[in-house]
Amino acid sequence: MSDAVTSIAKGADVTLTLETYRMAEGLVEQREPLRALRLLEPALDEERDNVAVQQLAGRAYYLSLQLRRAEATLRRVIELDPCDAWATHALGRTLERAGRGAEAAPYLRLAAAMNPEPEYTAAAARYAD
Repeated sequence: MSDAVTSIAKGADVTLTLETYRMAEGLVEQREPLRALRLLEPALDEERDNVAVQQLAGRAYYLSLQLRRAEATLRRVIELDPCDAWATHALGRTLERAGRGAEAAPYLRLAAAMNPEPEYTAAAARYAD
C-alpha cells in the first residue's frame, strides 16, 4: 500500500496533490474504487469546483455501487461543465442502474447527441420513443 493510502487509512490529513490525484485515478482504472475514494474523499469539499476531481470521484462512486453519491457528484460535474458528455452519460447510466430509467433517458439521449460514440448511442437507443 502506498504511503498516501496508508496515511489516510490512519487518519492523517492529506491534501489532494497531483500525485495523490494520479494515484486515485490509477486505482479507479485498476477497478479499486474504494481505495481511490479513500484518497479523494478528504478533499472533495475543498475541491468542490474542480471538475476533474469531481468526475473521478463520480466514477469511483459508480464503480463501487454508491449510486446516490455518484448521482450527486455527477450532477455537480454537469453543473460545473454542462458540455461534459461523459458526465451526462455517466449520470444517465447511474440513474438507469438505480432502476430509474425514465429519469435516465433524457441524459442518455443528450450524451449521445453531444458525442455520438457507439457506447452513448447504444444507451440512448434503449430509450428511443
